[in-house]
Amino acid sequence: MFYYLLKYVLLGPLLRLVFRPRIEGLEHVPSQGAAIIAGNHLSFSDHFLMPAVLKRRITFLAKAEYFTGPGIKGRLTASFFRSAGQIPVDRSGKDAGQAAIREGLGVLSKDELLGIYPEGTRSHDGRLYKGKVGVAVMALKAGVPVIPCAMIGTFEAQPPGKVIPNVHPVVIRFGKPLDFSRYAGMENEKAILRAVTDEIMYAILSLSEQEYVDQYAAVVKAEEAAAATKERKFPRLPLT
Repeated sequence: MFYYLLKYVLLGPLLRLVFRPRIEGLEHVPSQGAAIIAGNHLSFSDHFLMPAVLKRRITFLAKAEYFTGPGIKGRLTASFFRSAGQIPVDRSGKDAGQAAIREGLGVLSKDELLGIYPEGTRSHDGRLYKGKVGVAVMALKAGVPVIPCAMIGTFEAQPPGKVIPNVHPVVIRFGKPLDFSRYAGMENEKAILRAVTDEIMYAILSLSEQEYVDQYAAVVKAEEAAAATKERKFPRLPLT
């Protein structure tokens, strides 16, 4: 109930007014039945803009940190995400991926839409990064289509660290459903999972026209953070 109150009364109209998103390819999202919508992830606002434009309810696998923040702000954020029907996923530890897959399959088993960001985290620089294979596992196990989605302009509207969004045009573009039924029963084969995931990421890339990086975003973020820390500790001396 709170989900639809947010969508149609509290948050949805405000998002449409501020971002004025242009929607393309909405006809590719099935009107009924289970499906995965796999998109790029450029901004915190992605979580709200996509649900605001879809006719059906969509459930996202949200990082557990949104549900465990300290203080009043943390409690309000957790309450908001729970009320909106989003599912917390712990991304730490060796069993994190399996937990996310279980939760995702639970959503799909109820013939609902599941939203997922295959990159596993927000892009910190606007580029598209290598996808994790969890999306492929769920698509093959559940036997459902994957609809690629590109969020365009949300990075400029609300880049990482920006609380109040900028006024910037946004496009939300949905592609044709990807059918992976030819791989039924092969969800345990690593080469197949990689191939399916790469096909999904290529479809997203074709829609978004981002620069692609064949590395995991989390790895690149960690490397850049380590390099920045090293630079602060051992700054380069000017040449004389």
